[in-house]
Amino acid sequence: MFETRRLRSRIGLQLLLTVLVLPFVFPLVTMVRGSLAGSGWGNYATVLSLPLLPGFFVNSALLSIAVIAIVLLCTLTASFGFSKLHVPGKEVFFWMLLACLTLPGVVLLAPLFATITRIGAYNTLWAVILPVAALQVPFTVLLARNFVDGIPDALLESARVDGANVLRTFWHVLLPLTRPIVAAVVVLVFINSWNEFLLPLLFLQTPDQQTVTLVPQFFVGMYNNDQTKVLAAAVLTGLPVVTAYVCLQRYFERGLAAGALK
Repeated sequence: MFETRRLRSRIGLQLLLTVLVLPFVFPLVTMVRGSLAGSGWGNYATVLSLPLLPGFFVNSALLSIAVIAIVLLCTLTASFGFSKLHVPGKEVFFWMLLACLTLPGVVLLAPLFATITRIGAYNTLWAVILPVAALQVPFTVLLARNFVDGIPDALLESARVDGANVLRTFWHVLLPLTRPIVAAVVVLVFINSWNEFLLPLLFLQTPDQQTVTLVPQFFVGMYNNDQTKVLAAAVLTGLPVVTAYVCLQRYFERGLAAGALK
């Protein structure tokens, strides 16, 4: 690991990191201060008094859990196939998958809307779960494949010599070794799926199906624009993400570094 031994270098590095962090800290401080303006903690009490708020949190939790499960299944199996299995033309499929990273999500809204309405999934959580999971898979496969490339082939070959088939090799040998990258994928996908705003706004119309990111819209309307309540709702919405990241920060950083480097 890179270390700075000289005091001047440490001070310079600390100043540099502080300058880089400040642009991200100021909006958070402004949001928290704005949420306490006017009625103070009463803004949070008003947001928490919304009858539909528990349902919004439940929907967001179900959305995040389903997306994480789908992304983990696709990511681990695809990274195992791309890295360790002899599949004809697998590099072509891998680069086709990576090409999806270049597509902006806004471009996909029209075909997604047509597809969702045709299959009858409009105004259901599946209308958001499947697109959000599909948009996460290319990047997570890229990370996981680099991690799986670092696993020695000798371990898999020894399992095959002992009589294990591909499925048992994947389940009993590969999966236990992928815990760091799994932790990184879980945190990354949870943050992205919990904070998803555009797709729930378009595909979820009734309050019983909407997610927690749509709570601020209840305080913005034609005759109402209470920004203090909007900021309080934004703070409450972000608390689960911040809590999850703080609790899993060590595993997230370790897995992300392992997946980025061979």
